[in-house]
Amino acid sequence: MPDTAHEIVSARTLLQEAMQLQEAGNLAAAEPRYRMVVEQGYRTIEVLPILAGILGHRGATDEALEAWDMLLALDPDHAVAHHEKGLIYSRTGRPNEAITALQASCIADTANPIAANNLAVMLSDAGRKGEALDQFRRALALQPGNIHIEHQIRRLSADLVPFWHIPMLNDVRRNDAFEAAIRAAIAQAGPNARVLDIGTGSGLLSMMAARAGAQSVTACEVVPAIADMARQIIADNGYSDAITVHTAPSTELEIGEHLDERADILVSEILSSDLLTEHVIDTFEDAHARLLKEDAIVIPRAASAIGCLVESPVLADYVFVDQVSGFDLSRFGALASPKLPIHGTMTDWRRLSADVELVSIDLTRKAHASDLHLLEIDVLADGIATGIVQWMHVDLADGVTFDNHPDGYTDGGWLQMLHNFPEPIVVQAGDVLNVAVGHDRVTLIVRPLDVVAAAAQAQVA
Repeated sequence: MPDTAHEIVSARTLLQEAMQLQEAGNLAAAEPRYRMVVEQGYRTIEVLPILAGILGHRGATDEALEAWDMLLALDPDHAVAHHEKGLIYSRTGRPNEAITALQASCIADTANPIAANNLAVMLSDAGRKGEALDQFRRALALQPGNIHIEHQIRRLSADLVPFWHIPMLNDVRRNDAFEAAIRAAIAQAGPNARVLDIGTGSGLLSMMAARAGAQSVTACEVVPAIADMARQIIADNGYSDAITVHTAPSTELEIGEHLDERADILVSEILSSDLLTEHVIDTFEDAHARLLKEDAIVIPRAASAIGCLVESPVLADYVFVDQVSGFDLSRFGALASPKLPIHGTMTDWRRLSADVELVSIDLTRKAHASDLHLLEIDVLADGIATGIVQWMHVDLADGVTFDNHPDGYTDGGWLQMLHNFPEPIVVQAGDVLNVAVGHDRVTLIVRPLDVVAAAAQAQVA
């Protein structure tokens, strides 16, 4: 602070001049006067934000940050200072520092929707989508009805929750099959049986178990937004007393902390369209080792990948490339994905073989090795083989199975998969196509080896 009346008058005059120049748009002249006011210690907390704003406006990023830091040294909880530092860090490519500054701003001013929204954007851009969703929801609570924030919440929720959840929940055949298996398990083990639901999603299978009489169901869900929704849905349906949902992967559950003792029944629907992508084998092995009783009932107890050899010009255009605009681009096909999700009843393809089992997984087993074996596929029709269309057959309990066979499955969350070959293969009826099939515990392996022509087989015979 100025020490004398004269110094106070001088500082006040400088401040008035600076403000007039700023109002007139002459920031270049206003800036040195604001600096002098700060140097004289006059109304520093009020003047520093103005000076920092001018410095930032003319691109003097480091000086602006120094001004905001000076302000924070005087007032560590100055929400605007933290917020503006966050924006500067964001503009200059320092996302982690931006997030830290914006978090401090939100703590200093919990009622500021702009700070909450900006923090949410930064978290989203940094890939921290769960935290971003929480901040967008907080911003919406502060600004109810804000369409922009509502849009971001819906967009992020869609990113966190794969599209197939809704059609899968509406899949009546799947639901009925799982419920039949769950009812049979509860009837066998009794209402005191402890049920473990891995990857609960909406909580549907847990509620089926509770409705069947299970008094203790422990569920887990790794995606926080989905776990929170499951708790709400379970409460809406009156099963909160019977079901506990943990926001964690099953590999982090512990006996004595999340479960009183090992479970009598495991129910889990983490099968993917190509069977194993959601780490089914790792998850079930861990559950057998740590979370289930030796004689636990496992639902599903087995799953198989079934497929047939197909020809499809439509699918070929998605996975192969040759001549384009007079250029040879065939090499680019080496970069194509080895699999392509398809809707069996909506995609134009033609069978070249009968249905064959590619891989089968016994989920009641305690351990699984990766697998690779030779499969001989009898060709039934002439054509150009694009690959193998694959679907699932799931064994849930005695007499209870489910599949998404493409000839009759139209309404579920599971799609079929095309395991496309590296290049098209010309085949004829009577040929045998040798294919290496198996899995690496996470993905299916489908690789053509050679074609044994019908004429050659006839000669051998």
